[in-house]
Amino acid sequence: MSPEKLPQLVFGFVLAIIIAYAAYRARSLSRSGAWAAVLVGTIIFGLAGWRWAVLLLTFFISSSLLSRAFKKRKLGLNEKFSKGSQRDAGQVFGNGGLATLFAGLSFFFPGETWPWLAFAASLAAVNADTWATELGVLSPHPPRMLTNLTKAVEKGTSGGVSLFGTLAALAGSALIGVLAGALSPQPAGPLNGFWLALWVTSAGLAGSLVDSFLGATIQAIYTCPTCQKETERYPLHTCGTPTMLKRGLEWFDNDWVNFACGLGGVLLILLAL
Repeated sequence: MSPEKLPQLVFGFVLAIIIAYAAYRARSLSRSGAWAAVLVGTIIFGLAGWRWAVLLLTFFISSSLLSRAFKKRKLGLNEKFSKGSQRDAGQVFGNGGLATLFAGLSFFFPGETWPWLAFAASLAAVNADTWATELGVLSPHPPRMLTNLTKAVEKGTSGGVSLFGTLAALAGSALIGVLAGALSPQPAGPLNGFWLALWVTSAGLAGSLVDSFLGATIQAIYTCPTCQKETERYPLHTCGTPTMLKRGLEWFDNDWVNFACGLGGVLLILLAL
């Protein structure tokens, strides 16, 4: 590492600690999530720079606020999800692991466009998924399974989609896409501005649909024998009853689905280059 980069890395480390601690105190992060956020933030803030940090913070702040919004209307849905609004290390790496990878790669490939595109696409995808999850449950109409659009399911069901949720996903992806286009560190060209924003937004929306498809097919979904309800929770349901695997792969939990969501956005935008 060049000597001129060392102060930026130190500043990134300090800034990551401050933000992670504040999020921990606000109960947006668990203890393990805070330590994971320090690692992610140090790499993104310290190695990549402020533009990359802005996109990361936009995802984290918007998703954290939405997870706490409309709590009264979301009552009764916690039993569906494997984890609450307090993110642990698995959620931090599931949502931000790929972004961290490409931010780190930008240090070794300065001047290249693809690390920024992949970084932005991964965050656009997980932001789209988060917005769809947090706002989609507010839809007045029940969602339908992505793999069988004639089948209505309960709100919060993995793999369920709705027009309201899809529009929320588009908005979440567009937020990252527009920022990616406006803050691109590359010189002006065909991959900047409007077109970059459009590419990133499209890749993010597609990644969120990958998330829904995996949630409907191979994600581990359990059932509570007492409540007779589907849930992502394992080994115990919110009622305290041990849950039983109903469908999907036992190891493929929501953290892996989130990782695949980001990967879907990354692959789409890199293949389009």
